[in-house]
Amino acid sequence: MEIEIDIKEIRTLVTAIKTNYGFDFGEYALSSFKRRLSRILEVYKFENMQKLTDRVATDKPFYELFLKEVTVNTTEMFRDPSFWKKMKESVFPLVKDFPVIRIWHSACSSGEEVYSMAIALKEAGLYDKARIFASDINEDVIAKALEGKYPARNMELNGFNYEKYEGPKKLNNYFKTNGDYAYMDLDLLKNVTFKKFDLVQGDQFQRFDIILCRNVLIYFNLPLQDQVIAKFAKCMSLGGFLAVGSKETIAWCKSAENFSTFSLEEKIYQKKI
Repeated sequence: MEIEIDIKEIRTLVTAIKTNYGFDFGEYALSSFKRRLSRILEVYKFENMQKLTDRVATDKPFYELFLKEVTVNTTEMFRDPSFWKKMKESVFPLVKDFPVIRIWHSACSSGEEVYSMAIALKEAGLYDKARIFASDINEDVIAKALEGKYPARNMELNGFNYEKYEGPKKLNNYFKTNGDYAYMDLDLLKNVTFKKFDLVQGDQFQRFDIILCRNVLIYFNLPLQDQVIAKFAKCMSLGGFLAVGSKETIAWCKSAENFSTFSLEEKIYQKKI
């Protein structure tokens, strides 16, 4: 039987996490946060929210597991192929003459999007001048990205996405399969830096020409979305590009005034000059 979760219990959990670990779930979209809490209660067989709160507050290894369960880590290579085609055909030509192309993958999860960008840049002849920064709050998924090891069964979908993107090669040019796993060519990471970073509370750190924050904002409430978009605006070069997910928009954020719409279909925005 599903355990009822009330707002007071969620606030108690959020306060315990912020007090003990400094991470603030207070501005996460309530509906999606509540769904994930329900799943954790069921999977880990907690009798009630108080038991979960006590465990999270006193058991740091379990908190790290909790964080992994609550944050969103589902991704694919070349997810939304039309987006990647737009990047290749319309964005890359506008940055190709930059001496250095600075790119930030925020909330990079297990790295599939980072490898997609590296492959796209390589095929466009731009990888050597690119400097890619990839961040996530979850150290476990960063470690997975650095290892470049993915279930072989996932590569069929990834390869299908790459074909729809109309890549000039085959995706299997960039990985080798051994048993149940595919191992990415780690040379694709030579210009990539991974770092644990809290998108909600972390400070902006340098200037970027392209920022990707895809399929993340949907899990934040509007004030937090605005806070994150304002952060991106501060650390983006004039004329730089911001990409969000296909089901997301920055239109309702006050900070959207810093951007013009570059591609409505692919949710790409350009910082105003």
